[in-house]
Amino acid sequence: MLIPAVVAAFTAVAALVQPLPAHAFSRTDTTAESAGVVALSNLPKQAQDTHRRILAGGPFRFDKDGTVFGNRERQLPRQTRGYYREYTVSTPGVRHRGARRIVCGGSVVQSPETCFYTQDHYQSFLKIDPRR
Repeated sequence: MLIPAVVAAFTAVAALVQPLPAHAFSRTDTTAESAGVVALSNLPKQAQDTHRRILAGGPFRFDKDGTVFGNRERQLPRQTRGYYREYTVSTPGVRHRGARRIVCGGSVVQSPETCFYTQDHYQSFLKIDPRR
């Protein structure tokens, strides 16, 4: 039967995804200072790989990677249009882009001033500390 197979696949994928701290930057927070901070080394390995690719200028798996992130949700500090760019963080077992992203901001794409991680498609963000 198809349903048990789907449930088993979902359970396997869920086990691979590391939960992040509850203090993630969420819709109820309104300032950059309220963003939680996560060490790059504590992010899932797929996020660490995406961060390396951002600094290297690619290659990226999806055409949308590196495009302007509009911050329509207003979760990140306000900046001029074009400041933020979004990148897909692969999710094991998922063939589409999934919900995980890194959003980086700055005037030089390969040398971002700041990056944020979201595991829930822009509902919450954690500021990435690349030194840890």
